[in-house]
Amino acid sequence: MLPRSAVPDPAPLDAAANLRAALTLLGGLQAGGLTALVLCPGSRSSPLALAAGLLETRGLPLYTGIDERSAAFFGLGLARASGTPVGVITTSGTAVANLLPAAVEADMGAVGLLLLSADRPARLKGCGANQTVNQESFLRAAVRWLGQGDPAGLGQMTPQSLLTLAEQALGACLGNAAGGAPAGPVHLNLPFDEPLHSSAAGWQEAQGWLSTQAWEKTLGPAAAPVAAAPSPPPLALDPDRPGVVVAGPWRGTPQQWPGHVEALRQWQQRTGWPVLADGLSGLRGLADLVLVGAYDLVLNDPAPWLAVDQVLRLGPLPASRRLQTWLAEGRGEQRLISEGEPRRLDPLGTVQQQWSQGLEAWCAALPQATWGGQPAVQALALQARWRQADAAVQQLLRHQLQTPAGPPDAPISEPQLARTLSGLLPEGLPLVIANSSPVRDWESFADPGAAARAVLSFRGASGIDGTLSLACGVAEALGRAVLLSGDLALLHDSNGWLWRQQLRGQLTVVLINNGGGGIFEQLPIRDPAAPHGPAAMPFERLFAMPQAVDQAQLCQAHGVPSRSVRGAHEFPNALSWALQQPLALLEVHTDRRADAALRQRLRTMAQAAIGAP
Repeated sequence: MLPRSAVPDPAPLDAAANLRAALTLLGGLQAGGLTALVLCPGSRSSPLALAAGLLETRGLPLYTGIDERSAAFFGLGLARASGTPVGVITTSGTAVANLLPAAVEADMGAVGLLLLSADRPARLKGCGANQTVNQESFLRAAVRWLGQGDPAGLGQMTPQSLLTLAEQALGACLGNAAGGAPAGPVHLNLPFDEPLHSSAAGWQEAQGWLSTQAWEKTLGPAAAPVAAAPSPPPLALDPDRPGVVVAGPWRGTPQQWPGHVEALRQWQQRTGWPVLADGLSGLRGLADLVLVGAYDLVLNDPAPWLAVDQVLRLGPLPASRRLQTWLAEGRGEQRLISEGEPRRLDPLGTVQQQWSQGLEAWCAALPQATWGGQPAVQALALQARWRQADAAVQQLLRHQLQTPAGPPDAPISEPQLARTLSGLLPEGLPLVIANSSPVRDWESFADPGAAARAVLSFRGASGIDGTLSLACGVAEALGRAVLLSGDLALLHDSNGWLWRQQLRGQLTVVLINNGGGGIFEQLPIRDPAAPHGPAAMPFERLFAMPQAVDQAQLCQAHGVPSRSVRGAHEFPNALSWALQQPLALLEVHTDRRADAALRQRLRTMAQAAIGAP
């Protein structure tokens, strides 16, 4: 770091120069494909805030949030659901540190998120100036690229250098799978020197500038993205021998989805391979596909007659540990195709080749002779065995998880909730699922024959940060959504309720309140036979961590209506009510210990139901 006396003074500027620089940068981002901005409060970021407000009148949607962590997750939900990059603006200091959880999830999930932080100029760094920290290093490990403005301040930069910065940022944000670069988060750290705050006259002057040809000339035509040539596809699996498709969580964009589904139909029609469809794959409920939804229960004790020597894996691994074990023990050929994710997605070490340019492109690149045939008899026989096992388990689940006959207050279990909710939600209504127990119950117990819908869960880092804010972003992008969440995950992001004031999308939150971390009841931690008393392990305090918070009162404080459900018979009517509200909480009370035991019973019963072919 240079001593203060060695740092040259910048050329004089005024607040208008800062505002014009911010407008040029954000305008370049908008022209290049940025579809929305989320703004957090701050003084150093004042030029960016004013520029965002001005560009809102020119078609760049703007959202405001006081909590930077929540704002970043809201932006992440917007970007994931829309398939387009979204920007988040913060001031300097610890505000930037709050962006890290969302940056990590965007990195792992390959979601284009542009994080713009205002900063002090270089002359104020390292000399004890207020709110001056090494914020340029905070996000470095999680972002695709760190771009920085002129150390003397953004107002010192030429329009061309600002547009080049915007182009570089968007290029890194969108990625290029063929070139080995996935989409993901980018950090732009932008120094601003004073004066920062434009007057009312400066605001009106900037409005006038935006309406002139000089503004259009400043931006110029948007540069066309340069795509790397696609790499050759991996060796094709043999379509004339038996195999299975394992479809993991969908991580492509909405724009890629129709081609992905059509390519999968084409492959299955040619090969006869059944598709083991993860609950987050988005495939369940689609017509003309042979899908297996109960694979987690079928593979609790896998029968040898379900074995295969060819597997086509699509995307990341499903959450099922039983499926992972089955794949790890397989000795056949495994190929993996991802949608724009060139990084390795093979923690099992069983994949011979991975291709990142998507199933549609993979099918198109196969030799034309691949498609000139019918499924082999052995492949159809394997498909029939998988379908038979799946049907047996689904029949068991229908019987065991139906609404019980009995008193109106008969409790609802978490597996039963997943089954019931999947059947009640209207077709096409997107669902966001929190991590831990809810996503696993959906995988195992949701009805695979229920109506098709987009199902999103942010499994990149599998955290519970920002759950509600993510769902709000998804609802805003798609028009409406349902969030299925546990109590700790929802409480962890209670500031997400603040989006109610500007949320235009409709969101229903279905809360599973089981008094703590229900996932820990399913792990070999608590020993039912262990002694009680002072010597016993304090399981509740160390793992479950129940919180004495009234979720309904918390909602009421934010102006959000809520209803509580304790009986299975109440749930359908309560859900119908919640789906008619702009934003509502439906709190479902369950017993996590009893439900952990129920899951084990269902697994045992499933094995008996499958039998032998």
